[in-house]
Amino acid sequence: MTNSPEQPARRSRTIARVAAVQALFQCEQSGDNAETVVDQFIRHRKITPGASFEDGHIPDADLKLFQDIVRTTTWNQDEIDKTIVAALPETWNITRLDPVLRALLRAGAYEILKTDVPGRVIINEYLDVAHGFFSGDEPRMVNGLLDTLNRNKAAANN
Repeated sequence: MTNSPEQPARRSRTIARVAAVQALFQCEQSGDNAETVVDQFIRHRKITPGASFEDGHIPDADLKLFQDIVRTTTWNQDEIDKTIVAALPETWNITRLDPVLRALLRAGAYEILKTDVPGRVIINEYLDVAHGFFSGDEPRMVNGLLDTLNRNKAAANN
């Protein structure tokens, strides 16, 4: 197997997405704003090259992507939540979702709705993140919901 130059960049984006889900969860649970939590992650979790998970740090994350996901998702949370609720079964409320799942869906929904990254890439990334947090049916839910949002965006753009 050969290492392509894109692998380290892809890995840093994946790590940034995992950290963003954790930060969004922290924002919701603590009530702290995005700037406070982003600062805490940078200072205390050391989102820097050379850091290690073993030390409780987040190594080699794409800092710009991390900041963008956390800040923009929290700034647009009401709009994002409405979009998620519209894709959920009619009898479901967003508060019914596990808080980590809610944070993950918010981050994924933000990237699908507000960025130019191809939807399939975003869905695959957040599906991998979901598998890291959950061992039940949650990854399938993430796949289905983000796929619905991606198809809705594509239909609206045509």
